[in-house]
Order: sequence, then structure tokens, then C-alpha cells
Amino acid sequence: MTKNILPDLLSSWEETYKKGQLTLWIFLALKDGQKYVDEIKEFIESKSKNTINCEEQSLYRNLRKYEHIDVVTFENKKGNKGPDRKYYFLTKMGNELLEKFIERNIELFFSTEIKNILKK
Repeated sequence: MTKNILPDLLSSWEETYKKGQLTLWIFLALKDGQKYVDEIKEFIESKSKNTINCEEQSLYRNLRKYEHIDVVTFENKKGNKGPDRKYYFLTKMGNELLEKFIERNIELFFSTEIKNILKK
């Protein structure tokens, strides 16, 4: 019985994990350089090895929220074809926020103690 629910439990955990990771992935995409929404989506899917997929509407909603709190901004630039595009990038405060988040939440996975636990 337990083995039958394992795939469902794993899927549920991964979905929760992925939703919580979207902000980190958006910030990483913008730390890599200015991008418009399609490029952010492509970055996230590519760098996460397609384990995280996001809808454009979700990206736009998050980017508007980040603009509102001044951690992301944009410049209008010419697109390859058609109208200008919004190229998003991290503000100074956005870069500082990402750095602090990485220090507090990501770097701990590189400690010897945690690496040893993960290897067990």
C-alpha cells in the first residue's frame, strides 16, 4: 500500500516546492542579464532542466508585484519584430535581496555537514 502512494506524495511535494521556487528562478534569470518574459521563461525551463515550467501570465503577475516593491524594473527596447518589449532587470535592492536570500537559504546546502547528509 505504501509504495502505491509514493509517486503521488512525491508529485505533491514537488509541486509545492516548485511554486515556492519561482521567485528564486525569476531573480536568477534577471541576475544573468536583462530579459523579456519569453526569455525569462526559457531561462527557467532550460536551467531547471525542465523541472520547472511557468506560464507567461504567472511571470507577468510576479514581475508586476516585484516592480511594485522596487526590486525589479524594466526598460522598453526594440524587439526583433513588432512593438517594443519590456526588458526586465533587478534593481540594486533586488540584487541585494537575492544575495541575502542565497546567503541565508542556498549556501547552507554547500556546507560539509549538509553535503554529507545528502550523500547518505
